Amino acid sequence: MTNFFLILIITILLPGQISIPIGSSNRQDTSKIHLTKIGHFGLVRKARTNVPEHYHTGIDIKRPNDNYESEPIFPIAKGIVISKRTDGPFANLIIEHEINGIKLWTLYEHIAGVKVNVTDIVNSKTPIARFMNKKELDRFGWQFDHFHFELIKVKPSKIKPSNKNPERFYNSYSLTCYCINDLNKYYFDPIEYFNYNINK
Repeated sequence: MTNFFLILIITILLPGQISIPIGSSNRQDTSKIHLTKIGHFGLVRKARTNVPEHYHTGIDIKRPNDNYESEPIFPIAKGIVISKRTDGPFANLIIEHEINGIKLWTLYEHIAGVKVNVTDIVNSKTPIARFMNKKELDRFGWQFDHFHFELIKVKPSKIKPSNKNPERFYNSYSLTCYCINDLNKYYFDPIEYFNYNINK
């Protein structure tokens, strides 16, 4: 019984099982997350070629320091990788989590140097990818000097993998939230979620 009570005390006293997805001396400190000017959740993104006007379904997180070679990206919590896309600036990972008894999914996009595969079990200390380096930004555009993070309420939609992306099994609802009801149905506001679940 002693071990049970010790585990219970540790669980109560230690910070929650959720951490911010960037490297920091304190990954429980949500003030370390800085967003791009147009990277806030719920902003209306204007229509562009082949993409209708839609709501921004996540947040665009700035690089936390001047490391332009190996700045790591981490999962927010323990989970399993369910989808992996590795083609250029839209490379992404989707991870399925169960947090406090509730299933949710996280997406990490505009990433590089992906270190995990589908079915890998990860935790908040597992580096899963990195921000793009200078060479990649020169190639794809410096507008990608951030990564896009989503916190999804509904299981992402299943898609058929391609030869180019044999581990890409799911797609998020990024470009299909045309009204505020869609946004609220499919997504959590990540900053609000972090503030509530980390900074209680």
